[in-house]
Amino acid sequence: MKKVISAAAMSLMMGAPAFAEDKRGEVMPSVTPSVLSVGDIQAVSPALARFSSEVITDDLWKRKELSLRDRSIVTLAILIAKNQSAELGHYVNIALNNGVTPAEVSEIITHLAFYSGWSNAMSAIAVTKDIFQERGVNPEQLATASPELLPLNKNAEKLRSETVEKNVGFISPGLVKFTTDPLFLDLWQRPALKPRDRSLVTVSALIAAGQSAQIGYHLNRAMDNGLTAEEAGEIITHSAFYAGWPNVFSAAPVVGEVLRDRIPE
Repeated sequence: MKKVISAAAMSLMMGAPAFAEDKRGEVMPSVTPSVLSVGDIQAVSPALARFSSEVITDDLWKRKELSLRDRSIVTLAILIAKNQSAELGHYVNIALNNGVTPAEVSEIITHLAFYSGWSNAMSAIAVTKDIFQERGVNPEQLATASPELLPLNKNAEKLRSETVEKNVGFISPGLVKFTTDPLFLDLWQRPALKPRDRSLVTVSALIAAGQSAQIGYHLNRAMDNGLTAEEAGEIITHSAFYAGWPNVFSAAPVVGEVLRDRIPE
């Protein structure tokens, strides 16, 4: 366990894909870092073109601590949370190439309407609808509007609802109402995105938004849903490039506290 914490702590501090061989000789997709061409980037910043190739493509996306699918989910969540529409389409295509299904992309956008705001979700819809059309995605490939929901953890929901009522009930009864339903009794129970992945989206969006105060609760929930300590640390590493170093250094102490509390010496 100490080795796991150590590996996580090290991480805390710190279109169609091409294909390349990694150090083990395995063929894997190579992620181009932008919708812009290398020439476009070099015309403005040769150094940024070099970092994009050497660091993003040849290093970050090849790290084994997160799967390519998970990296795609983290990246989409960050771009939607920050309303980065210019790059979003490029990374939606990468996500679909990396095994994220159209239904999951749809559900990520739906989820982030609640955690990053309706306007950010609508901006993501405007970009993603064209990609779905180009790829021939049809309505049958998307989650239904009102599916049969996953079973509810009644004890966890009771504790959550009591905490929210105590903290904000006297300030905003409406917030208590909407936090319970539709947020936790409906959105979080939708089956098109697994609970672990829904937590992965939420934590990534909170990091991108600089909302460190909310990360502890949601990271604990993520780990209850199956996220490992190593993966939690690598989310921080990956997010540094897409959300910026200041946001991840604000998040890192919270992530470290969660890991220390959960993993015994």
